[in-house]
Amino acid sequence: MREFVRPAAVALSMACLAVAIAVISSDSAMAQATQAPPGQAATAPMKQMALTDKQIEGVLAAQKDMDAITEKLPDNTKPDPKVTAQLEAVAKKHGFSSYDDYNNVADNISLVLSGFDPATKKYVGSEAVIKAQIAQVEADKKMSAKDKTEALADLNEALKAPAPPIENKGNIDLVARYYDKLVDALGNDE
Repeated sequence: MREFVRPAAVALSMACLAVAIAVISSDSAMAQATQAPPGQAATAPMKQMALTDKQIEGVLAAQKDMDAITEKLPDNTKPDPKVTAQLEAVAKKHGFSSYDDYNNVADNISLVLSGFDPATKKYVGSEAVIKAQIAQVEADKKMSAKDKTEALADLNEALKAPAPPIENKGNIDLVARYYDKLVDALGNDE
């Protein structure tokens, strides 16, 4: 995701896309940080769960510390045991049982966020959000042809790998209450 070029005119909507793609992309900063340390098995696919206010507040509180650690990691490398220990410590400091627990909560939040229309801040589903972003990029007259081609390729690829349906519908209302804070925290980690 670091290579994805975003024009200023669509930065907010692209931040939500970045969150959506982080759920399904193996090259995002969050996915990179969640790779298993050397010698350990890779983590299982995301387990959907019912979120709580406490969990969302914990992710928001931990995000700055998590970003400080993960921003230093080179792309597509597994963190060393020292980095893993730092991530575990930050997760526990903010009320999570482990870094895996923190990641599962963050992934569930990101899954829900991926379906919010950034203009209306209403949940419409990730497919509708991506289609709206495609229309925005196609209509953008200020975007260079190269950037437009790259953005459309990324968006069309995201459309081919849809996010799973939300199993816990209560998460939508909960994430909606924290929408602005979550977009600020999670949307800026790219």
